[in-house]
Amino acid sequence: MSRYYLNYLDELESEAMYILREVWAQFENPVILFSGGKDSILVTHLAKKAFYPAKIPFPLLHVDTGHNFPETIQFRNDLVKELGVQLIVGSVQQSINNGRVTEEKGKNATRNALQTTTLLDAIEAHNIDCAIGGGRRDEEKARAKERIFSHRDDFGQWDPKNQRPELWNIYNGSHFQGEHFRVFPISNWTEMDVWNYIKREKIAIPSLYFAHERQVVRRQNSWIPVSEFLVLEDQEVVVTKTVRFRTLGDITITGGIESEAKTLAEIVNEVAAIRQTERGNRSDDKRSESAMEDRKREGYF
Repeated sequence: MSRYYLNYLDELESEAMYILREVWAQFENPVILFSGGKDSILVTHLAKKAFYPAKIPFPLLHVDTGHNFPETIQFRNDLVKELGVQLIVGSVQQSINNGRVTEEKGKNATRNALQTTTLLDAIEAHNIDCAIGGGRRDEEKARAKERIFSHRDDFGQWDPKNQRPELWNIYNGSHFQGEHFRVFPISNWTEMDVWNYIKREKIAIPSLYFAHERQVVRRQNSWIPVSEFLVLEDQEVVVTKTVRFRTLGDITITGGIESEAKTLAEIVNEVAAIRQTERGNRSDDKRSESAMEDRKREGYF
């Protein structure tokens, strides 16, 4: 009797595509949370494969902080045009203007936490019952606790002590009016899996992930890029370094690493040797031991 074997990337791909199809079967108005980072790009690519030859049946929802890398916004616009999908943009700046949130002040100010209100407002305004994200368990301990189908109450909050079992890959998307789910198709992937798959599939990604020269300052053991939004201290010195970014967030909080990796193969080799976590250069995660979990409880991604 012949047997059919999948390699590990094919198994991960198959699981993710199954999850995406389950979302389409169980929910009325799902969206893909799209940041322009590699994980949301990967989820979008998987959705493209899962529903081919039809178009992706989900809109992309981007919570725009107004402090994005310009390269990320350009990549987002180009991809939306290429795929022919709907783009929904929630604006943090609009939330500030409307008095929904108050902008932080000072050297380490960030709009990262403000995204929660903007996201929840967009979910309510567009009657979204499922938001598909690119979160992975290996990224951070709070994300390691989260189910693939993550229930959120009618306030958009996550209760880590009251999660539904997911036995035998059976996902329960039942919810009351006003509640919604966050779904994570690549929850079981690692950073190395992501890069190996991007390399295999030849998926386009922003140039920020490859080594390039950039003006940066040293802050919290990371190279923070210089931008119009960065408040420099008197003792901080702007230098030019060859860096790349392992994860993309606001330009004010995303730290780069010194690197010479200019191809996907070189990135894979570099990641294999790195011992620091992927989000180790994100200053928003360094505010407290429970920074990510606190944000997720309030409705963060």
